[in-house]
Amino acid sequence: MEDVFYFNSIKEYNDFNNHETLHPLVSVVHLDKANPRKLRRLRYGFYTVFLKQIYCGDLRYGLSNYDYEGGTLIFLAPNQVIGENKNEYYQPQGIALIFHPDLITGTSLGKNIGDYHFFSYAVNEALHLSDQERKIVEDCFSKIGYELQHTVDKHSKHLIISNIELFLNYCIRFYDRQFITRENVNKGILERFEGLLNNYFSSDKSQNIGLPSVSGCADELHLSTNYFGDLIKKETGLSAQEYIQSKVINVAKERIFDADKSISEIAYGLGFKYPQHFTRLFKQKTGITPIEFRRLN
Repeated sequence: MEDVFYFNSIKEYNDFNNHETLHPLVSVVHLDKANPRKLRRLRYGFYTVFLKQIYCGDLRYGLSNYDYEGGTLIFLAPNQVIGENKNEYYQPQGIALIFHPDLITGTSLGKNIGDYHFFSYAVNEALHLSDQERKIVEDCFSKIGYELQHTVDKHSKHLIISNIELFLNYCIRFYDRQFITRENVNKGILERFEGLLNNYFSSDKSQNIGLPSVSGCADELHLSTNYFGDLIKKETGLSAQEYIQSKVINVAKERIFDADKSISEIAYGLGFKYPQHFTRLFKQKTGITPIEFRRLN
């Protein structure tokens, strides 16, 4: 048995779930019509959104397990892998919205699809919906489904894509709400991030490895890079990269007071490959060079 079961086309996924193909590039699939199946690792060649309405078992994404409860949205970008291979059978439940990248090519949604960062979130960073939010999601799905059932005319593609875009924009709002309602959890992550940076610069990691990266910090905190970046932005108003740079500058200011070290030594100690890059960043953030800062203080 192959390690990953791959769905290349919308029709393949529809057939797998006993669902009629009404459009070659988009579908709203009611998964309760599918046959019971074994747990498998799955990969999709298109954008996939699952609305899970009831408990349907554990799925595996990377190394993270997550229980899908009612009112949870899971987003997958093309070619992401989800699930795990087991001999257990389960009955799929919920609704899947699937759309091929070719559907949105050349449209405003196609140009801006990268702005919807949640397609790169890990499954344990899924969106949990209130009853009212779930109704809005179901209404968007219903409108897309209506257009798929409607006789194709010159308005069909525009209306389908517009409703997908509307749905995704609602999801941005709902994620903003989730960041707020999980404020205590988020603050804990922010504190761990700050502690991570403190430990990084108090050790020899910066000198041996270089400057801390956003992806490296996200990995240490067991978060996807995009979710981590969005969370830090919501909590601090700074991007994760800006937050790291701010920390670098604060540490640099402390070290500049050590007159026994040259600016180049300080730069290398912070993880810069070239001292001029440190000088450029320092002046960009403070308005003066490290040497001028040392003289003034």
